[in-house]
Amino acid sequence: MKTLGMLLILFAMNLSAAEVTGTWKAVVKTEKGTINRTFVFKQDGTSLTGKTTSDRWGTSAIKNGKIEGDRLSFTITVDIEFGAVKIAMTGKVMGDVIQMTAEVSGQTLDFAAKRAP
Repeated sequence: MKTLGMLLILFAMNLSAAEVTGTWKAVVKTEKGTINRTFVFKQDGTSLTGKTTSDRWGTSAIKNGKIEGDRLSFTITVDIEFGAVKIAMTGKVMGDVIQMTAEVSGQTLDFAAKRAP
């Protein structure tokens, strides 16, 4: 009976997770200019994988991705002038928009990604 209860809880968690599989586009405004970034998410239950591409730093794999309810998180690594930098991303899914925060070296940047048609 305990196993059945756990299976029902896991099933309910998967049903309540937002669906983000597909392509999302963001325009991120920074002190050093605008960055166009595309996210291609692949969701399997609460697991999130895929890739992201920017016009400034190329393509990065989405790693350590998860989605729980309307919240998602993952990391990417980008190669910049002085080496590889790990960026932690978190977000809240609100229909066809994900309000996202990127954190690197203790600094954060907020932006929105919109589902591509």
